[in-house]
Amino acid sequence: MFLLVCGPLLILNMAVEAQQKPGDLVAPPPHAKEIYLKHVLVIGQTKGFEHNSVSPAMAAIYNMGKESGLWDTMLRTDTELLTKKELKNNAKNLNYFDVVIFASTTGELDMDAGQKQDLMSFIKEDGKGFVGIHAALDTNYTWPEYGEMIGGWFDQHPWMTFNAPIINEAPDFPAVRHFPREFVKYDEIYQPKSWSRSNVNVLLSLDASKLNYANNPRIHRTDHDFAVAWSKLYGKGRVFYSTLGHTEEAWDDPDIRKMYFEAIKWTLDMTEGSTTSHPAPPAASAASPGQGK
Repeated sequence: MFLLVCGPLLILNMAVEAQQKPGDLVAPPPHAKEIYLKHVLVIGQTKGFEHNSVSPAMAAIYNMGKESGLWDTMLRTDTELLTKKELKNNAKNLNYFDVVIFASTTGELDMDAGQKQDLMSFIKEDGKGFVGIHAALDTNYTWPEYGEMIGGWFDQHPWMTFNAPIINEAPDFPAVRHFPREFVKYDEIYQPKSWSRSNVNVLLSLDASKLNYANNPRIHRTDHDFAVAWSKLYGKGRVFYSTLGHTEEAWDDPDIRKMYFEAIKWTLDMTEGSTTSHPAPPAASAASPGQGK
């Protein structure tokens, strides 16, 4: 009797164990979506010149967030989400995001008066972040508050794309502390207008003593102060801008990727760095027309 009872049970147990053996075609359990700390919105709309580096920049930011686990990223080439109005069909508005990034946007973006007010409020009153990449300075010329927020506007690139001699003016700032005191990057450096060093904290600048000023009608700054990256406050919000990132190859450069990675972290209040302005280094102050070669 004992054998008759145990026999079927033993067979049943063996069948269950067989079903649980590795290698069987059993569907894996569903993976829960990773929980990120912050939400980043990248805008790549171009209404003027279209940089080939827009897609590499957007992809780099997306991958930075995913690989670090610090943020998730929404990539858009339109401006629909730049609003605080409630949107339909699961679309997120500015209330959802912590940082907005303009990835070489150009021209007058498709934004109405309400959207413009909401974006400025997002930064100024809500204390959220803004990162401008390269041509973000070549954007929204008819919107005074935008220029005030980012720090100025594009006014030519006097040397086009060249081996730019750069000085690190703020080696303690998280976005540039990995750079040496002096270095060279092959990139296109913008000359800003409606810009003042007294309104920003210059992080990187061109070494004015190593520039060629001869027969260059695109040079408009008589002070020869050409900022390459800066930080600033706009109300409660943190703003970072850099002209680096013009070329597609720049986004394969670990130095450039690290700069923007740390800049995003800074605008997210994950790290600390100064926004206090300071005088130009001696090289920029002492330069005169015709210097350099």
